[in-house]
Amino acid sequence: MRTLPAKAHRITPPDEHWFFGYYDIPAFAPDESKHLALKVPFMDRLPTADDVAALYAINLLDGSTACIGSTRSWNFQQGCFAQWIPAIPNTVIWNVQRDGGCGYGAIIKNLTTGEERQIDRPVATVAPDGKHAMSINFDRLYNFRPGYGYAKQRDPWFNENHPADDGIYLTDLQTGTSKLVLSLDALWTFTKDYFGGVDQKICVNHINFNTDGSRFVFLLRNFSESGWKTATLTAKMDGSELYLLSDYAYASHYYWVDAHTLSIHSSGKELGNLGDQLYELTDLCHEGHAVDPDFFLADGHVSYSPNREWVLYDSYPKEDGCRELYLYDLKTRRGGLLGRYKIMPYSLVDLRCDLHPVWGPSGERISFDSVHEGFRGIYTMELQDAMSVLRTSQNA
Repeated sequence: MRTLPAKAHRITPPDEHWFFGYYDIPAFAPDESKHLALKVPFMDRLPTADDVAALYAINLLDGSTACIGSTRSWNFQQGCFAQWIPAIPNTVIWNVQRDGGCGYGAIIKNLTTGEERQIDRPVATVAPDGKHAMSINFDRLYNFRPGYGYAKQRDPWFNENHPADDGIYLTDLQTGTSKLVLSLDALWTFTKDYFGGVDQKICVNHINFNTDGSRFVFLLRNFSESGWKTATLTAKMDGSELYLLSDYAYASHYYWVDAHTLSIHSSGKELGNLGDQLYELTDLCHEGHAVDPDFFLADGHVSYSPNREWVLYDSYPKEDGCRELYLYDLKTRRGGLLGRYKIMPYSLVDLRCDLHPVWGPSGERISFDSVHEGFRGIYTMELQDAMSVLRTSQNA
């Protein structure tokens, strides 16, 4: 694999623990002048319900940092779902603990005026127009995968395999209220045939709106000591038109290419026998194709550039203990290595630091988390030179 000209630049202070979180959450301000970051006092254990993470906006023009809030609802994989709401100028949303209700909520803050509003449930994905969000049970998720849930309390439905009064919630970000639109019991009824009459405890793990907010995708997983199975489903915002895009099998990281196409590393079960690959699947039908089996050799966090001409991808640790960062050109069908970053040992898998590369709105700058300097830090990288190499024919 060719090595591309690219250099990482750390935007957070040394010898402190800063990170952003997931690869599909807007980390950069819409004008790319700021970047969100969480500062935490440790990286060697799971957060408890009392551990506070400070939320900052880092000025990418002069390097200054401004604390804009805090939270006790966070984890090392997805942070507190802090993100810019692109449709609302200079406005950020993030999850927090709150009294009453489900025990969590979200804060919407305008950084220009300082005005804050509280939402009655935590957000798991925000619609592109900034008017709605989807919410899930983070207590149940903590029980399933501690690196993705919150530690405040025991799941109220801990002893229920698929409760009828919990599941996926639609949140109105203008009124701050939420309603259940798909119960876990309804999802079990829709998918249970796979298990041949054997009851299963299920959980929603990842959920995301498509590019125009008309539908959302989510992964439905069963609790299993021997390894879970994943059903990939889509639905309209109100929970209607539920569709089983892929039955219980292997499915991992995904990204919406457009309103109708989902890129996902999965078994491609409904497409034939190509096996575990990075696919592009068409919603509401069992059609699709492998992106490039010769380049995308293993699971990684996949995202497409704003103009949908480039794919950003990373790896899990290689044999030498390094994670790799890749860029792929969908036009020339060529890709290359942006960098290799040493990992640090961790006692629990949920303490790992994935690169989780995120696109900036310009499509020419990215950011990622890493521990290769001995602490958690956030790094940015300019891609113009790397893109030029992949687009130049003599480098084929």
